[in-house]
This record gives sequence, C-alpha cells and structure tokens, in this order.
Amino acid sequence: MSENVNTAKNILNVEGLNVTFSTDGGDVHAVKNVTLSVTPGEVLAIVGESGSGKTVTARSILGLLPETAQRSGAVIVSGKDVLTVSGEQLRKMRGTDVSMVFQEPSTALNPVYTVGWQIAEGLRAHHKRASKAELKAKVIAAMEQVGIPDAQNRFDYFPHQFSGGQKQRIVIAMALALGAELIVADEPTTALDVTVQAEILDLLRDLRDQTGTAIVLITHNMGVVADLADRVAVMYRGDLVEVSSVKQLFSDPKEQYTRDLLGAVPRLGSTVAGSRKAAAASAKQDRAGESTGESAGADADPGKPRDERDSIVVARNLDIVYPGGFGRSDFQAVSSVSFDIKAGEVYGLVGESGSGKTTIGRAIAGLTRASGGSLQVLGHEMVGFKERAFSPVRRRIGFVFQDPAASFNPHLTVGECVAEPFAIHQRDMSPRDREQRVRELLDSVQLPSAYGARYPHELSGGQRQRASLARGLALDPELLVADEPTSALDVSVQAKVLELFVELQNRFDFAALFISHDLAVVDMLSDRIGVLFHGELLEEGTGEQVLGSPSNDYTKRLIASLPVPDPDEQAKRRELARSLRSSVG
Repeated sequence: MSENVNTAKNILNVEGLNVTFSTDGGDVHAVKNVTLSVTPGEVLAIVGESGSGKTVTARSILGLLPETAQRSGAVIVSGKDVLTVSGEQLRKMRGTDVSMVFQEPSTALNPVYTVGWQIAEGLRAHHKRASKAELKAKVIAAMEQVGIPDAQNRFDYFPHQFSGGQKQRIVIAMALALGAELIVADEPTTALDVTVQAEILDLLRDLRDQTGTAIVLITHNMGVVADLADRVAVMYRGDLVEVSSVKQLFSDPKEQYTRDLLGAVPRLGSTVAGSRKAAAASAKQDRAGESTGESAGADADPGKPRDERDSIVVARNLDIVYPGGFGRSDFQAVSSVSFDIKAGEVYGLVGESGSGKTTIGRAIAGLTRASGGSLQVLGHEMVGFKERAFSPVRRRIGFVFQDPAASFNPHLTVGECVAEPFAIHQRDMSPRDREQRVRELLDSVQLPSAYGARYPHELSGGQRQRASLARGLALDPELLVADEPTSALDVSVQAKVLELFVELQNRFDFAALFISHDLAVVDMLSDRIGVLFHGELLEEGTGEQVLGSPSNDYTKRLIASLPVPDPDEQAKRRELARSLRSSVG
C-alpha cells in the first residue's frame, strides 16, 4: 500500500482497550491499554505468542467476548463503538461492517448443513425479503469470487466433501458475502500446506486490491506477515510493544521481544539448523565412545556410515489402498513407494494434504493396513500382518499425534495419559513404579511433575505437545513417528519443542519418521528427506540435495511457496511460486 493511504478515514480505531477475565485464581488482565487503527484497504497483522492477547483483541472487534469479560476503552468500527452498541445493532454490524474468518474451518462449518446453506445464513439475516433464487445467486457469486470451482453444483455439497484449503475459501466466502469493509482473519492459514497457504494468501491479497477490504490478520507465522501485511502490531502478555511498517519491523525491530520472535523462525538451510544437527551428531559420537558396547535395540552407532547401520524401516514398492465401499471406487493413497530409515536417523516426509504422509506413518505403526509391496518395521512384515504377532513390536514404536488436545483423553489427568502405554504393554508394573516413571518422563520433556495432576485443557499448546512427546517415549521406543507435532504452535513455542526433540533424539537414540508440511522444520531436524505427491515418492536425499538443489518441479514449487520472514525476498518467491503453480498438476 502507498504511504498516502494513511490520510484516509480509519475503518477501525481501537482506543485504550482493556480486557480482564475473572477466574477462580483471580483476575487475568488479557489486554492492557491497546490502541491501534486500520485504514481502508490496509492489512494490519497482530503477532505474538499464545496468551499475548492477540485473539482477545481480534474478538473484541466483533463483540465476541464472553459475558465474563470486563472491557473498557473503545473499539470503533465504521464510526460505531462495538463496546457500547446494543445487541441488535451489533448483529447488524456483523457481516456488513465487519466479518471474521475463524482459525479452523472444519469446526467453523456445521457438518450437517450444505456450504451453500451456511453461506446464505448471514444473507438471510440481513435480507429477509430476498428470494431463494436471489440468495443462491449471491452465494454462488461469493463462492466463485474465492475460487471454488463448479460453484453452481457444489452449492449443495457438505463440508466434508471439500479439501482443507477449499473449506478455508468457503469460510472466507461467508465473511465476504455481505460486503464487509473489514475482515478479521484469525490464523487463516495455520494448518494448511505451504502451497495451499500460498493460494489463500494470494486470494486475500487479490480481495484487498479489488474491493478495498481492510484486513486484521492474527498469525504466528512471520513469513505470512512478510507476504501479506502492510503494518505489524506486536503483542506480549497483553501489552502492545511495537507497531511499525512491515519493512521496518523485519529490517530494524525496536524491541528485544520482537527480535527474539524473528530469531525463532526456522529457515531453510539456516546456520542455526546446521549447528544443532552438528551438535547432536557430536554428542552422539561422544556417548558412543563411552558406551560399553551393550545394546538392547538396533545398531544406531553414529560413528558408522549410514549404509552400515541397521534398517529400522524398509519400504519396497509399498501400496496402500482404502476400500471404497457403498459402490465407490477404491482410493490408492500410496503407490509403489520405496525408502528406508536407519537406526538413529530422522527421516522427514513432506508433501501436501492427501499426498500420503500420514497414511505411511500410520501404516508403520500398524494403525493402517499396507495393501501391497513390502513394509518391514523392526524386522516385521506389515503387509498382511496379524495384530497378535505385531503387538510385541508395537511397544517398540512411539507415536506423537498432530493434535494432543484431541489425542489425549480429557477425562484423564496428564499423568494418566502419559502412563497409558504402561497400562497396555506393562500391566505388571506397580503403581509406584508407574508414577515414578511418569515423573521421569515429564522431567525429560521439561514439565514439572506437578503438571501430571492437571487435565489436558489446563496446559498450553506447547505444554500439551511436550506431554505428547513424553507419552510417545514412555516405552523407550526404537522408532518414533511424529505427525505434524508443531504445526499449530507459535514460532517461539515451536522452537522450544523442536530443540527438545533434538535433545531427546540425541539422548535416547531413537529413529524417527518426522511428518510435516513445514519444509524449514523438516530441514532443521532431518538427516534425509522424502517428497510425496499424490501418493508417489518424487525424490529423496539429504536436505542439501532435496531442498538445496531440487530436481522435481513439484519440490521447487513447495520451496517457493514457503513464506520467508523477509518482505523483499518473499515478493520474489511469490512470483516464482505462481509461475511454478501452472506447471505442476
């Protein structure tokens, strides 16, 4: 945006906003005297760690805070103070003056209603005399505006019939349907693959340019900020610590917290990543030199060349097919994939949603059936395996799920969740020994033992992910399958979890399959990387080979689509990604 846009009338003015929540433990001051503004057609990014107050500030703009929230100050949208208008006036403002794009479209969309009906819901509330035909025409126009193909027919589709990226487009269409002048987008690309994320960012940018819609963007992805934002507001523990233009923020941040936030962003081929790998390798060699030679598992001696180490996983022409059922065709999720994972090695698997990454991880853990070819895990053939025969092998495999909030039983304490593998595989373990082992595991992932008595919802996202790592390592596995373990974490929390992963892998010497759509994270952790596309393995090798000198256009597109925390470089990458998009099916 040009400099003279600041002379335009502000569409949003937040003036001295304070928000306090009353809890059993006392008042929590979530937002403290925040003042900021947005002009028409401007993108303001609000960034900060979990608990910084950015989402509370965003919800204040739409009056979406719970009744327990105590608010003061002013939030003026299109000349009206959201904090003082009546409930009826607020309902009229939502959709026409300001709309919201929620973080997770799968939960924002109702699974029992068609997407057409849901987009039309807001239109019906504001245009009660409009006919069904008029409403449908407006909905189809909104769907086409956000790039939903065949909108006329897909009007009657249900949310589960769309991909993650398409569902995010539908949520954006809902926000646009009434022509809102301001859109608040809360982490709109958090769980999306880099290529889909790039398309959503292009969509938001085009909508801003074509309609003059202003956007308040809530995100923890500093690459997304560099790609889309005009100005940036940095929040820390409820305080607004820095506001500046996007170029100023990345070139010369004023506050130490901002510098720390930028320093936590993983980068492809960064010296930080390389030094961590080197330090881990050196520590492994030191420990191997001190070893007595006794080993309970596969040979992971880091002093040995990779080709001389034992193979933990060997896949040869692996096929995985999901039966169609009810007259539908079978779905080939994985097709003729071959790779191996050596003892003590971290193998990174990258690709878009639907590429087969998670399917392969689940097949290795015996949670999904392999259909053809060969898949040997710890010497056990998984094609046609019998559950009873595989049970002793499964205890040697740990699994870290993408969302610990969903994989933990909410009715069990964190300690009980971590202890679940003992209840399954070590039933003769005494309660005292089990409690002691849980304390040791929590300590290993840097969680106080007192956290074992808490319930999952009482932990932050990063703390839950640490607890998930503890559960995955409970039985001292030789192999750990980690499925998108940091995708929903803020960059600073993600950095701490990744450092912990490196430390634990170095300490316990487990091999790992690390599944992620974040190329920079995979590059930081992995010894070797495989790239999947539509169930096929396109290329594999070291990070330098695959990400430094990719041979496949799809890999090049993945790399170009990864937003980087540098506005000038990101502008160049955006154009490259667009040119590659047309060359890859």
